[in-house]
Amino acid sequence: EVQLVESGGGLVQAGGSLRLSCAASGFTFDDYAIGWFRQAPGKEREGVSCIRNNDGSTYYADSVKGRFTISSDNAKNTVYLQMNSLKPEDTAVYYCAAEFYWPIRTMCAMPVDYWGRGTQVTVSS
Repeated sequence: EVQLVESGGGLVQAGGSLRLSCAASGFTFDDYAIGWFRQAPGKEREGVSCIRNNDGSTYYADSVKGRFTISSDNAKNTVYLQMNSLKPEDTAVYYCAAEFYWPIRTMCAMPVDYWGRGTQVTVSS
């Protein structure tokens, strides 16, 4: 059974930091790309940052470039999203996703193969 379990969400003040974790199981981690998506109330789900485990290629949405960093620990089957300089507009439910095939040009595109259940991130002003 495929599982993607997010953790690390919470409430933080603007300018603060959080680190999200996505623990994966049930599939060959090295063969997949892992991504972080988010969905704010009333808005569509969007790709935030993604990483291909086979070659380390990464993608960042323009809104988070320079503030967020994605990394992967293949030994632990875990992907992290370090979020710094958080803004109120970063408030959303953050979802982990796994996708078998993400060409460079379409990294972080939906649909994806598997989703986690999400973790809430709230940034207060």
